[in-house]
Amino acid sequence: MSTVISPSNSQKSQSIREWLSRHWLGIFLVFYGLWIWLPFFAPVFMKIGWSSAGKAIYFIYSFFCHQLPERSFFLFGEKTMYTLSDIQAAWQNTINPMLLRQFIGNEDMGWKVAWSDRMISFYTSIWVFALAWSPFRKIIKPLSFLGFTLLLLPIALDGGTHMLSDLAGIGQGFRDSNQWLTLLTNHSLPVSFYAGDAFGSFNSLIRLITGLLAGLGVVWLAFPSLEESLAQN
Repeated sequence: MSTVISPSNSQKSQSIREWLSRHWLGIFLVFYGLWIWLPFFAPVFMKIGWSSAGKAIYFIYSFFCHQLPERSFFLFGEKTMYTLSDIQAAWQNTINPMLLRQFIGNEDMGWKVAWSDRMISFYTSIWVFALAWSPFRKIIKPLSFLGFTLLLLPIALDGGTHMLSDLAGIGQGFRDSNQWLTLLTNHSLPVSFYAGDAFGSFNSLIRLITGLLAGLGVVWLAFPSLEESLAQN
C-alpha cells in the first residue's frame, strides 16, 4: 500500500512565491484595471438608463476623488469639459465645492466620468505604464529615488498651488485666472488658455501632464523593485 506524502508548509510557501513571482503583474493589471476603469462606466450607465448603478459608482468614487464637474471629462454631451459658469447655469449658482461635486450631468451636457481629469491622468497612466513595462521587465532597472522625486515634484506643485488657490473660493483664486502666466508669456496666448479649467487650458493640460509624469515615476520605481524582490525570494 503506497503512502501519500503531503508537501511541507515550506514547499507550499515556495510554490506560492514562485506563482506570485510569475503572475503578480497580471493580477495587478486585472484588479487595479477594474478599479481605475470602472468610473468610466458611470456615464455609460447613466446614458443607457441604469441610473442606480451609475449613481452608485459616483458615490463610491467620491471618497477617492473630489469629482468637481468643471475639472472632469463628460461623455455623451455637447462638450468634453465645461466651464464653471456652464456648470453653475445648469446646476446651481454656487462656488461651494460640496455642492458643485454633486452635479453629475444631464441629458444635454452628458455625464461626467467619476474621476477628475487629474485622477484619470495619474491613475490610468500607472496601469498603462505597467502594461508598457511588461515586455521589458527583465531589463529595466528601478528608477533612483532622486528621479522619482523629480517626476513627482510637478504634480505636488500643481496640486498644492490648486489647493491654496481654492481657499479663495472655486473660480476665484490665482490658479483660476493665472495672471502670473500671462505676464510670463506677455499675453501671447488666447484668454481661454490662461483662465479656467476647460480642456486645452493651461490648468487642464498641466494636470494631465503632471499626472502622466507621476504615474511614470511610480511604475519606474516600484515595479522593477518589486520584480527584483520577488526574483530573489
